[in-house]
Amino acid sequence: MNVTSIDWAIIAAFFVISLLIGLYTSKKAGSSAKEFFLSGRNMPWWLLGVSMVATTFSADTPNLVTDIVRKNGVAGNWVWWAFLLTGMLTVFVYAKLWRRSEVTTDLEFYELRYSGKGAAFLRAFRAIYLGVFFNVVIMATVSLAAIKIGGVMLGLEPYETLLIASVVTVIYSSLGGLKGVLLTDFFQFFIAMIGAFGAAYYILDLPQIGSLNNLLTHENVAGKLNFLPDFSDPNAYIPLFLMPIAIQWWATWYPGAEPGGGGYIAQRMLSAKDEKNAIGATLFFNIAHYAIRPWPWILIALASLIVFPNVSDISAAFPNIPVDKLGDDLAYSAMLTFLPTGLIGIVLASLIAAVMSTLSTHLNWGSSYIVNDFYLRFLKPEASDKELVAVGRISTVLLMAMSAVLALALSSALDAFEILLQIGAGTGLIFILRWFWWRINAYTEISAMAISFVVAIFFSVINPKVNWIIIPENQEYLKLLYSVSITTFGWLLVTFITAPEKDEVLLSFYRKVTPAAFGWKKVLDRYPEERQVIGQLPKEIGLMMIGSAMVYAALFSTGFFIYGNMLGGIIAGIIAIVGGVIIFRSWKNLS
Repeated sequence: MNVTSIDWAIIAAFFVISLLIGLYTSKKAGSSAKEFFLSGRNMPWWLLGVSMVATTFSADTPNLVTDIVRKNGVAGNWVWWAFLLTGMLTVFVYAKLWRRSEVTTDLEFYELRYSGKGAAFLRAFRAIYLGVFFNVVIMATVSLAAIKIGGVMLGLEPYETLLIASVVTVIYSSLGGLKGVLLTDFFQFFIAMIGAFGAAYYILDLPQIGSLNNLLTHENVAGKLNFLPDFSDPNAYIPLFLMPIAIQWWATWYPGAEPGGGGYIAQRMLSAKDEKNAIGATLFFNIAHYAIRPWPWILIALASLIVFPNVSDISAAFPNIPVDKLGDDLAYSAMLTFLPTGLIGIVLASLIAAVMSTLSTHLNWGSSYIVNDFYLRFLKPEASDKELVAVGRISTVLLMAMSAVLALALSSALDAFEILLQIGAGTGLIFILRWFWWRINAYTEISAMAISFVVAIFFSVINPKVNWIIIPENQEYLKLLYSVSITTFGWLLVTFITAPEKDEVLLSFYRKVTPAAFGWKKVLDRYPEERQVIGQLPKEIGLMMIGSAMVYAALFSTGFFIYGNMLGGIIAGIIAIVGGVIIFRSWKNLS
């Protein structure tokens, strides 16, 4: 691959601008912990929404989509498309509740909703469990994508790629805090989108592909185009569609798609100017993430089936790639090597942007847990703002170092995605219900965490050796079904055999966030003086369904037009427009 001085100049300019943004925001970010982690709670919806999109557009996402499409076709994307339901639930039900809570991190929520040792344990444990363990795994998958891109496109050794990506990201993340991350994300988002669409447009015109029509009619591709799996084959439609759309979206916990909101999505909602901006940010994120971005990745993945039909073809073309890093996900980077001078620089900058935007968000989010929910809460409550910012910057460096080490041991982004889904299986319903059902307590969440982790270890490590539960080779989805069932039964049992939270704790939470009173009636009836907020939950659920239909219609309208189905594209487009008008008017009418 020929990377010219023009391409290197584009990449260098990208690095310089990112560093300048970090330097520009460093003084204000260092003034207090709340500035460093929440930007003073004064951020507009458009900046927060773009940042969410940029964060989820990590370099491993095109690789993951390519892996999925090459193995299971376009329909395989339902494994993540189904999370739109989670996202829209967050938009219309939970965004305003998070903003009302006024916590610094979503983990601080535990000592607002629960009390005593159970709440303190949850906050401390999840600060380390999520802020360090989960966070490092996510960043390692992103770093793995960077390794594969650097190896294929630039011939770099894994440690060279990690060193370059890590140093620049750590510098601007540790200097600029969340505001530096948000502004850099905004800049990086447009670079990433230009690169993705530009690459797809050029690749479709390659001699090996010929045209969009040749791509869609090629024998390697024709069977991969359906939006839905083959409903005559249970081994196709159950894991690819039924499980994600019926169970996975509400039952599993996955960073960026947490039921009820959470993680860095909650961090951005908490930093919004007000409830309206929190809702607008998450709405824009879900539209852009699911309706706008996927098709360039999908088209490049389909094109790779013509140029590199098998993994062995990728290996033959790039013999320097280590055997443990070879996989279908590598096909995305392999296709980008055909790009011309100039566009190569833009695409490389876009991929670097994707890596850095995700890493910087996870670094700031993870360090916010370490600082606010562990160091300040349990180790040194009297720590000054200056000390807290210093701890945040040090933890940023350490998190990056740990994720880089783990990245060298991973081989597939899809493998990591499935492991994380398995570990969080069965916990999602708690995050949905805890705002609306008074009976859930701290031990509900503790038991769910413990059970889901043990069950995940059992199915991933122990059962393959002892074979106590037979999982047919083509029915791997049964592991998720079993995990959700066991975990959900376990935490429900614990909920009913343990005492509920004290009334004063429940009432304090209810007054603070004012959720719909349906699930709080038993408590509120004991206090006639309490105002029972009926809320608009049925309307909000309706808007969630309309919003989901709108985004899916927009996604498939684009797909129909690409496939040459003009009637299907027009019908789906009309549905998307009507849904959009309803959603926009509802949002504009918010106070």
